[in-house]
Amino acid sequence: MSLRIVFMGTPEFAVPSLDILVRNGYKAVGVVTATDKMGGRGLKQVIQPAVKQYAIKHGIPVLQPQNLKSPEFLEALRQLEGNLQVVVAFRMLPEAVWALPSYGTFNLHGSLLPRYRGAAPINWAVINGESETGVTTFFIKNEIDTGDIILQERMPVGENDTAGDVHDSMMLLGAETVLKTVRLIESGNVELQKQDHSMATKAPKLYHETCEIDFAQPTQKVHDFIRGLSPYPAAWCSLDGKELKILRTAKVLTPPSHPPGTFVSDNKNFLRAATLDGYLEIQELQLEGRRRMVVRDFLNGFSF
Repeated sequence: MSLRIVFMGTPEFAVPSLDILVRNGYKAVGVVTATDKMGGRGLKQVIQPAVKQYAIKHGIPVLQPQNLKSPEFLEALRQLEGNLQVVVAFRMLPEAVWALPSYGTFNLHGSLLPRYRGAAPINWAVINGESETGVTTFFIKNEIDTGDIILQERMPVGENDTAGDVHDSMMLLGAETVLKTVRLIESGNVELQKQDHSMATKAPKLYHETCEIDFAQPTQKVHDFIRGLSPYPAAWCSLDGKELKILRTAKVLTPPSHPPGTFVSDNKNFLRAATLDGYLEIQELQLEGRRRMVVRDFLNGFSF
C-alpha cells in the first residue's frame, strides 16, 4: 500500500519537514494547521501559518480546526484517507486523531527523548548548558512525549549558540530525520525502542515572568540563561524603569568589582553587566519601545 500522508504542523520550523517529503515524491493528501491570526499594524492583516502558505503553493488541501475533537473535523480528516500522519510543531492530539491512520502517527520532537519532554526542549537544553542535543521521532500515544522511539539524530550545541541558532540547525536535521522515518515505515523495517522513563527530564513552557535575569549567579549560568531564551521569549532585566531584553552575550571571567546586576560602560564601545564571579559583555540587546541592535548602536543613543 502506498503512503498517503497527512502532515500536521504550524510554524516555519515544520516547513522543511513537509517540503522534504514532497520533494522526495511522497503524497501529502492534506495538511492540518492552526487557524489564521490577525497581525501587523493595528492587527488588521491576516497572518497565515507558514505550513498553510506552503500547502497552498503546492496544491495540498488544508484543514484549520479550532477543535480537534469536533465531529466535522474528524470527518474531514477521514475523508482525506491518509494512512500515515506526521506531526511537527503542532498541538497535542486527542486519541481520536492520532489513532486514526493504519500506519500510525509519529511526532518529531526537538530533543533526545526521554530528556526534555515538553513544550520548550530547545530552550531548556541551552539554558542547562548542554553541549549536545538532537531530534527524536516517535509514535504518539496518550501521555505526551512518551511514545516508542523510531529514530534519534544528535547534533552539537556550541558554547555561545543561542536557542535561535540551535532551532535553525535543528529545523534542517529534523526534516532529514522525518524523511528517514517515513522511509523506514514504508519499508516495514522499523525497530522501536521503549523510552526509559526513569531518565526523563522536563522542558516546560516558558513565561515572561520566569525570563527575568538574576545576575547574582555564576557568569556561565547567566550566559546560558540569556542565550537559551534568545531570540524568543528573551531574557530581560529593568533599566531606568523600562524592560531591557538581552539577546547575545560573551563571558568576561575577571573578578567583579561591582555588585551583581551593575552595568559598566564606556558609553561608546562596550557594555558589561556584573555577575557573581565576573562580567557579561553584552553584544545584542533591545530596550522597550526600540528595535533590536548591537551594543555600539545602542550606546549612540543611550548613556550610562
